[in-house]
Amino acid sequence: MLINRFLRRGFCTAVARPWLFVGLGNPGDKYKGTRHNVGFEMIDAFAESQGISMNTVHCKATFGQGFVGDAPVLLAKPQTYMNLSGESTGPLAAYYKLPLNRVLVFHDDMGLPCGVLRLRHNGGHGGHNGLKSVMNNFRGNREFARLRIGIGRPPGQMDPKAFLLQKFNAIARERELNNIL
Repeated sequence: MLINRFLRRGFCTAVARPWLFVGLGNPGDKYKGTRHNVGFEMIDAFAESQGISMNTVHCKATFGQGFVGDAPVLLAKPQTYMNLSGESTGPLAAYYKLPLNRVLVFHDDMGLPCGVLRLRHNGGHGGHNGLKSVMNNFRGNREFARLRIGIGRPPGQMDPKAFLLQKFNAIARERELNNIL
């Protein structure tokens, strides 16, 4: 599993400081299963695979905590809508006094083919409004990791916003979930 490799790769130290994994998306049934919500879906799949309950609300996020091996993890799905994700992510990191190198943000990326994952240790927002909000709430700091989850480009002349809010078909959905787990 990609996340387990991330935690074992030497990014973790013997210190029991937790990791904060944040999946970006939009709350509500209307957005469930859409390309823009792949960050939420990955957090849900990861939580289920690790037996972590996402049953509390903390700092405007659906929240859960547990362990991956010996590494403590905090899982969050901001309920502020995508473009305001930083209003939850910033306060969560501050509440737990986490340095930004202990934060991993899961988000959709139209610049990658569907099902392709890229782990970045830092960088810009690439026009992603959710990441922009997170960076703004980290006072412009870009020194946090992000898992870019490829959703592909809109076909033909399709409006990118309509594409983002479109639901995955069954094959694409399976490809997305299998790559992270």
